[in-house]
Amino acid sequence: MNAKSPSIEAPPVLLVVDDQPDNLSLLGELLTLLYRVRIANSGERALALVRTPPKPDLILLDVMMPGMDGYAVLDALRRDISLAEVPVIFLTALDGSVDEEKGLALGAIDYIAKPIRPAVVLARVKTHLTLKQMRDALVGRNSLLEEEVERRMQENQRIQDVSILALAHLAETRDSATGNHLRRTKEYIAILANHLLAHGYADDTLTPHSVRLLVKSAVLHDIGKVGVPDYILLKPGRLDADEWKIMQRHAQLGAEAIELAEREAEQPVAFLALAKQIARWHHERWDGTGYPDGLKGRDIPLAARLMALADVFDALISHRVYKMAIPAAEARVMILAASGSHFDPDIVDAFDRNFDHFVAVAERYGDDSGQVETPEHR
Repeated sequence: MNAKSPSIEAPPVLLVVDDQPDNLSLLGELLTLLYRVRIANSGERALALVRTPPKPDLILLDVMMPGMDGYAVLDALRRDISLAEVPVIFLTALDGSVDEEKGLALGAIDYIAKPIRPAVVLARVKTHLTLKQMRDALVGRNSLLEEEVERRMQENQRIQDVSILALAHLAETRDSATGNHLRRTKEYIAILANHLLAHGYADDTLTPHSVRLLVKSAVLHDIGKVGVPDYILLKPGRLDADEWKIMQRHAQLGAEAIELAEREAEQPVAFLALAKQIARWHHERWDGTGYPDGLKGRDIPLAARLMALADVFDALISHRVYKMAIPAAEARVMILAASGSHFDPDIVDAFDRNFDHFVAVAERYGDDSGQVETPEHR
């Protein structure tokens, strides 16, 4: 079997630009032995050639040319994002620091003075091509590293998201509620938060990024129910006063569990901070009569105020062992009536304006007929 012949790397491509035929001839003969050489006798011709394959690895550019001079050519190259990184060496008979500074300011990497000395040209070309190859290799390696970092970040994100949902479903499973409750409340919060964001709601915590975190963290709102005894959590009926006090503890238990996870994390995790707010305070009321801390008005974090409405609406339209589901239209009336008492009036307004979207979410992610949910919004 014949061994496979090693691939031969193509030599670098040089573009030589000069309006003097003698200089073009000299440079062409000098460089052709080592490189692929293209020539242009004007600035206009140079720009035409540089935009047709093969793209040059290095440009030798005369400064003093009629029409478009070397400065103008270099300026045009640097304005073109696809050509801006091509290194340019000026060829010039000028001998002034001002001219040199002008060219370097425009982005030239070096100067070669005329009359041309072959040894100097070959040395400078070799040096700058070597530097370009090193830069290209570094860029390529950085791109690979960035791709690997991005891949690992996406993988970690997927693992994180799956872990969050697993924890949330654990709480929902103990409560015999369907996972669709999680999906619906996530969607409700997204609708409300995006509406407030689009309409300039005055809250420094509301940003496009925070909305994404809100949606992610919303599924952990009832994680504290894993700490509620089954005889209370699964009771088929209303709770008495003592049982109700124990049930109310799920808000504090959920926040404490999330806070423990925060302490174990090596770095702050933004969505956990929001999840903790939602878990602890989504049963607070705008008028201060909620639990566990009796917060009032805007002292209740926005994330919790959003979840308060989303959670109540879903509870109203969902079947419970102690009540039947009510139509969405009736739930709407009840939500509107609780504006300023149970709920933030601005959030109620957002709900009212987007009611059709809420109904669409409820229908799209509705519970299977015959499925029974125990008290979820106690």
